[in-house]
Amino acid sequence: MKQDDTGGERERPRARSGAASGEGGAAPDGGAKRRAAPGGGILMGRPFGVPVYVAPSWFVVAALITWVFGGQLDRVLPDLGGARYLVSLFFAVAFYASVLVHELAHTVAALRFKLPVRRIQLQFFGGVSEIEKETETPGREFVLAFVGPLLSLVLAGVFYLAMAAVEPGTVPGVLLAGLMISNLIVAAFNLLPGLPLDGGRMLRAVVWKITGKPMAGTVAAAWVGRALAVAVLIGLPLVTHTGAFGGGQEVGGMETVTDALLAAILAAIIWTGAGNSLRMARLREHLPELAARALTRRAVPVETGMSLSEALRRANEAGARALVVVDGQGEATGIVRESGIVGVPEHRRPWVAAGTLAQDLAEGMRVPAGLAGEALLDHLRATPATEYLVVEEDGAIYGVLSTADVERAFVQAMARPSS
Repeated sequence: MKQDDTGGERERPRARSGAASGEGGAAPDGGAKRRAAPGGGILMGRPFGVPVYVAPSWFVVAALITWVFGGQLDRVLPDLGGARYLVSLFFAVAFYASVLVHELAHTVAALRFKLPVRRIQLQFFGGVSEIEKETETPGREFVLAFVGPLLSLVLAGVFYLAMAAVEPGTVPGVLLAGLMISNLIVAAFNLLPGLPLDGGRMLRAVVWKITGKPMAGTVAAAWVGRALAVAVLIGLPLVTHTGAFGGGQEVGGMETVTDALLAAILAAIIWTGAGNSLRMARLREHLPELAARALTRRAVPVETGMSLSEALRRANEAGARALVVVDGQGEATGIVRESGIVGVPEHRRPWVAAGTLAQDLAEGMRVPAGLAGEALLDHLRATPATEYLVVEEDGAIYGVLSTADVERAFVQAMARPSS
C-alpha cells in the first residue's frame, strides 16, 4: 500500500497492504533459516531477491484473528470444538499469505520499472513494500499502485470459484468464504482515494497527469487521506453501532469500545501516513538544492606534523573552515575532525600535531564535487562519517563536506514552502 521515499514513502496501513519506501535491514542471505533483523522482524525468505520480514506485531494480530474467527466458527461449525482455533490459525496465516501476494504485486511492478525494493514487511495492519525511489511518470505511479488491489480482487475471485468445488457449511467452505471476503475488504480498503492507501497513490497519479506537477497530486491525495481518516474515526463506530454490518443485531458495550478503538487506530495510521507523504514530497521537491559544491567548506592542506595552532592560523588567513592532512606529495590522507579541534584547549594547541586529530580517508569518504540531491544523500548513506573530502573530477581537493551542514540544509529545505 505504501511507499517509503528516501527511502522512501514508503509505510502504509493495510487492512492494509501496500507499496512503500523506507528503512530496513536486509539479512545477508536468502536461506530457509529464519532470523531476526534489526527493525525488520523475522526473515521468512527472499522472493524475487527481496527480503520478506514478519514483524513481531504480526503475532499479536494473528492471535486476535484466531480468537475472533474461532468464536465465529463456534456458531457456524459447533461440532469442531477446540479444533476451531487450529482452523482459525490456519485462516490467519492464509490471510496474510494473501496480503503477501498483494505486496509481491507491488514489488514485481517496481522491479519491472527498475525501482529498487528494500524489503517487504508483514505487520499489525497488513503489509508494506518499501520501494526506495519514486516512479518517473504518473502512468507508472498509477500502475504500481493499482496492481496490489487488482491481485487482491483476483484472489477473491479464485476463492469464490474454489467454493463451488466444496460443500457449503464445511471447514473448507467456511475458510474459502472467509478468504474471499477478506481479500475483497483488502482490495476495497486500499482503493479508497487517499494517501497513504493505494487508491491515494492512484489519485495522486491522476492529479499529477492533469496538472503536470507531482507535488500537486501529493497534496490533493494527502488531504483526501486526512478527510478519510476523520471519516473512519467517526463513521466506522457509527456504522457498526447501527447494525449495518450486523443484520440489525444489538451491539454490546464491549463491542462498541472495540469498534471505536479499531477506528481510532486506523484513522491515526491513515492521518499519519498522509502527513508523512506530504513531508516526503516537500523534501523531494527541494532535494536538488542539496549540492555538494554549495555545501562544502573551504579547506587548507596541512602536513601531519604541523601544530594545530599553526594549522588554524593558516585556515583563518585563508578564510577556510576545514583542515585536510596531506602527505609529502600533496595527496590527501585524512580530515582533521571538527570535534577533535574543539576538544583541544587553546593553550595546548601549539603542542598538538594536527595529524593526531585526523580521520583517515576510508573508501567512500571522497565525494565528487558535482554530486547533488538524492545521489549525494545515497553516497553519504553508503559511508557514514562526520566529514567527507570533496574532490574535483581530476582528484584535486575542493574542500570538506560536514554531515552537520548537510543536515542543516536538509532541515531548511523541509521548512521552506512548496512552490
